[in-house]
Amino acid sequence: MANWHTMNPKEVLQAVGGSPERGLGAAEATQRLQKHGKNEYAQQKKDGIFTMVLHQFRDVANVILLLAGVLSLALAIREGHGCIEPVVIFAIIFMNFALSISQERSSEKALEALQNLNSPSCLVLRDGAQLEIETALVVPGDILLLKTGDLVAADARILQSVNLCVDESSLTGESEPVEKNADALLAEDAPLGDQINMAFSGCLVTAGNAVAVVTDTGMHTQMGKIAGYLNNAQKLQTPLQKRLNKLSRMVSILAVVSALVLLAEGFRQGEEFWGMMLAAVSLAVAAVPETLQLIVTLTLTQGVKNMVKKNALIRKLPAVETLGNVSVICSDKTGTLTQNRMAIQKLWLPGTETADAADAFSPAQTQFLRRLALASNAVAEQDENGETRIIGDATESAIVRLLLEKGENRAALDADCPRVAEIPFSSARKMMSSVHKLPQGGYLLLTKGAFDRLPFADSDEAEIAARRQKHDEFAAQALRVIAMGCREIEAAPADGNWEPLESGLTFAGIIGLIDPPRAEAAQAIAVAKKAGIRTVMITGDHAGTAKAIAAQIGLLSGREKVLTGSELAHIGDEELVETVADYSVYARVSPEDKIRIVEAWQENGAVAAMTGDGVNDAPALKAADVGVAMGQAGTEVAKSASDMVLTDDNFASIVSAVREGRNVFANIRKTIYFLLVCNLSEIAIMLTAQFLGWGLPLTPVMLLLINVLGDGVPGLQLSKEVSGGSIMKRKPIAREESFFGGGLLTRILQQTFAFSVIGLLAYAYGVKESHLAGQTLTFLVVAFSSILHIFTVRSRKSMFRKSAHKNPALVLSALVMLVSFAATVFLPFLRNIFGLAAMNGAQWAVVLGLSILPSILAEIVKLWSNRHETRLYKRRLVRHQSTEADD
Repeated sequence: MANWHTMNPKEVLQAVGGSPERGLGAAEATQRLQKHGKNEYAQQKKDGIFTMVLHQFRDVANVILLLAGVLSLALAIREGHGCIEPVVIFAIIFMNFALSISQERSSEKALEALQNLNSPSCLVLRDGAQLEIETALVVPGDILLLKTGDLVAADARILQSVNLCVDESSLTGESEPVEKNADALLAEDAPLGDQINMAFSGCLVTAGNAVAVVTDTGMHTQMGKIAGYLNNAQKLQTPLQKRLNKLSRMVSILAVVSALVLLAEGFRQGEEFWGMMLAAVSLAVAAVPETLQLIVTLTLTQGVKNMVKKNALIRKLPAVETLGNVSVICSDKTGTLTQNRMAIQKLWLPGTETADAADAFSPAQTQFLRRLALASNAVAEQDENGETRIIGDATESAIVRLLLEKGENRAALDADCPRVAEIPFSSARKMMSSVHKLPQGGYLLLTKGAFDRLPFADSDEAEIAARRQKHDEFAAQALRVIAMGCREIEAAPADGNWEPLESGLTFAGIIGLIDPPRAEAAQAIAVAKKAGIRTVMITGDHAGTAKAIAAQIGLLSGREKVLTGSELAHIGDEELVETVADYSVYARVSPEDKIRIVEAWQENGAVAAMTGDGVNDAPALKAADVGVAMGQAGTEVAKSASDMVLTDDNFASIVSAVREGRNVFANIRKTIYFLLVCNLSEIAIMLTAQFLGWGLPLTPVMLLLINVLGDGVPGLQLSKEVSGGSIMKRKPIAREESFFGGGLLTRILQQTFAFSVIGLLAYAYGVKESHLAGQTLTFLVVAFSSILHIFTVRSRKSMFRKSAHKNPALVLSALVMLVSFAATVFLPFLRNIFGLAAMNGAQWAVVLGLSILPSILAEIVKLWSNRHETRLYKRRLVRHQSTEADD
């Protein structure tokens, strides 16, 4: 792609072969259309439903479950007994597949939304005549005729322009329309936002008109490059997906190895083939946590519901948990960290001190503000809710807003000094004037605009130096400076032309405006910092403005620096990975710069969230671990590429969502703790019994009942658990950290051992009467202990310190399941269905006694562990206080 912004119009016309007088001929246009293709964005091919089903078999656990279902069905047909086992297995497989495919089908609509940014038609010059054609038919070399309200059809070099302003916020993120200049020649590394001699595809002409020659179409435009990023950017697997896949592989390997060991031992003992196949099916059922995917999905769904209450809409379920692991938030500035509305921050009148807008104004300052308002066209209106809404230019809206805040009446001002004439603003003049009739007679001319453009009357050098110093002082604080001058005129000009009188102005004062930071942004950044989360600003705005806002909200410290897009262009990818942590503000950046920054953080092991609202943000939103789009100011392209949408466009809502994400991660860990103890102990019981020559302690249907009902039903309620206040005081979970950190693996092994021992003891006690009695006792002990285990996993504190009122559904589901499993033995018709034996009082006493032993063991371990941690904490606290005393 050529650097068109560095060439003059003549060079561009020679390069693309265009004629500003006649445009292209019909034959030439057709030939170029065949060569360059239509002015459209390429679409990404989507997987069909069959392909997505095949993708599910990349998970070995699904393969094992399917084989178990097939073998179970074969055994049921061969033995002639009921098909409840294969039916349940296939139902679980179908449910897991449906959940996974529905998630894959949660659509990417970014490219469709991007396509809609193009106007269906545009005006070009063909064979010397103006012709309206489909945007898709525009080719390089076409002469575009642009006017106010047009969407630019393709990237074009401006040849001639009159007061042309283009809104490029969707492409660059800069909120103010850009004034274009056909005669400008720019440096090769000029960022997009500074390329004032170019018009870009999909951007809106807000003022003026122009003639431009098309330089690039379709995928070669700046918008096309974004479409290419959306097509090609492959989002990394979320940390949750990686951990679940790793866990699934581990469980699958364990299942396969256990089944092979079981078969080998069975054949060594001379067991019958089909009997051993039944044992293998039983072991596969025991190994695979059938309800894990369902519980994880419902946990994420519960997180989605909670986040909606905190102004965060989740589009892709895994993003809920990923938010909890975020270690870097790459935030846009405008509208996210700031209010996205200009406000007067300071004003200065000659001979006075600088005043803050929030201060009480003197009569002279109030009079100055009134005159600024008189020279403004913004108006205040009441909406249907009775709230005041100001409509107009951002700068003038800020003036009128402050006027109303100071208790002034705009209508009364207009009545006292009615406007009789206006000399409008233009990009060439950079000022505007209004003329008002004074109550005492005569006229008042008020002019506001750029400080260097206002034609002030001659003053002494000291006054001029004072004005310049104050202007520079405001500018150094990244304030947008507007000056005002005035002049009283006795009579109106005879010809009605006021413009010649727009000179010899008396300097009235200056105001400094800025898009102020949100009040809650600084606090949210501080909370994020305590949680170990780094906040980085990435914006298309100028470096000075970005740095000033970053300093105000506590985002910049002494060591962190600001990097501009042009500086970033000279840094290689490897160097950026090494130095990315040195910068907290990236200013004047392009869409590809944003992707580079996000990927550099990811290369450093960070889990990165990216916020944005424009089309230019979409590729980075897709590449980030969590893409966060703005719901109010965001484009459909940005929302479609995102994982989460903020309904209030507020940075503080991201931090609230992070808290909820951490709670979700904690609940998933509890779920894994809960399910793995149950499943691993079942494997241990099955293998040990086989090695001891005891036969099968549990049948496949018993294992399915335990796994689906005993574990699954109470486990579903873990999604409603709420973590304590300390959750935002710990560091984020690292990208590569497993589920088993923080001592969880030790607790799993301890409980697995306890569960295995009581299951085998129950079988040994019951089998003295009969094999069926042994299976029945084992079934109840494993089921009851698994259900009671839900109270152990709720917290690392004692189960008696975790209130039942905080999650009544969990308590109720556990009680219902305990009663249900008891009913399978108490009720004769259920005993017959599931192949269980009746039990006497002594056997019930053994079942109840054995079932509570793991919970007692867990409480003892918790008591010792918590006391040990408390002692360590007190020692660290004393050591810290001693160090402070030394300091």
